[in-house]
Amino acid sequence: MGRFVIAAFKPKPAMQQQLLAVVEKHWRVLQEQGLVTERPRYAMQAADGTVVEVFEWLSPDAIEKAHHNPAVLALWAEFEAVCEYVPVSGLAEAQHPFSEFQPLPL
Repeated sequence: MGRFVIAAFKPKPAMQQQLLAVVEKHWRVLQEQGLVTERPRYAMQAADGTVVEVFEWLSPDAIEKAHHNPAVLALWAEFEAVCEYVPVSGLAEAQHPFSEFQPLPL
């Protein structure tokens, strides 16, 4: 059974465009490695520039495999260079019962 994830990536100063490039690449790498389901992923942006991505891992085992997959580890290193991982609960939008975000064309 799949596992949905909501990830939030806050760009480091002057790294917004680089973050968007890594987020665009993220989904493709996870698909190529057979770690996610066929369901579409969603990418959106909070008012403070944080990028929120929602996707479905194939299984808990796929999540574990990602932590040992060289392609995924390289991608995560790219993320760490351009952003901080932040809890969704810290976003202003998440303080409302119906959180709204700007869609990203990724």
